[in-house]
Amino acid sequence: MIRICIIYDKIRFEEKKIYNKIKEKGFDATLVDGKSLIFDTESSKHDPVFGDIILQRVISYYRGLHLTYCLEQTGLSVVNSYNVSEICGNKLITSMVLKKNNVPTPKTTFAFSTESARECMKNLGYPLVVKPIIGSWGRGIYQIKDQSMAEMLLETRQDNDNSFSRIYYFQELIDRPSRDIRCIVVGDEIVASVYRHSSENEWRTNVAMGGRTEEAPLTSQLQEIVLKASKAIGSGILGVDLMEDRERGYLVHEVNNTVEFRGASAVCKSDIAGAMTDYLVRRSTK
Repeated sequence: MIRICIIYDKIRFEEKKIYNKIKEKGFDATLVDGKSLIFDTESSKHDPVFGDIILQRVISYYRGLHLTYCLEQTGLSVVNSYNVSEICGNKLITSMVLKKNNVPTPKTTFAFSTESARECMKNLGYPLVVKPIIGSWGRGIYQIKDQSMAEMLLETRQDNDNSFSRIYYFQELIDRPSRDIRCIVVGDEIVASVYRHSSENEWRTNVAMGGRTEEAPLTSQLQEIVLKASKAIGSGILGVDLMEDRERGYLVHEVNNTVEFRGASAVCKSDIAGAMTDYLVRRSTK
């Protein structure tokens, strides 16, 4: 019997759904708290708790990334891989990889000091969006509407001792409807496509910010761009987020590693957890 291990640091709707689906399909499922794991340079893949394949669902980016590295170094197969996890978890790297692979993205600039950040914002033009290169759920993402707000941002960053406070990620503000699109990709298949509508008085579309989810039509153009983005990142189980620019069409602005799908499962008919299970089974037999 194929054994699938789910590593987590917090059990959410998604982890429960995937676990139950694995059991429902007749496979062995194990839930392992990543916070409890210990590795050393002699660790091997023969620990039976890890089974035949591992689904890494740790919320903490750095914890999940380093756990994945340790697991892969012992010879275990992990979804998503270390390389995919690293790219998805860092918006700067994601943007660079997407652009290199000719995936349409918003215009994005990076700076590494207060002086260069000021110049970046001036060149990009206001309004613009500033994002932390590490983070999720829309936290730390702000609109910078003018020079006055830009100076406030720079002052705040100067007073912050965080290692990433001197790395600036600026993106053009897209002229779009008050929604974005999330497509959930499993391997080379898009298993769900949804609109995420902004809540009242909120421009960000994250469900964590009160956004509303609605099934979105999967057009041939959308499908082509999403699969191209997934392939550029490295494939696996991914959430590809896009905006609809009124002139340029679909622009990919983020790719998620441990994608949440509670909102999508409520409005889509597809069996998202089932598709993930089938993919893990296929991967475990390769």
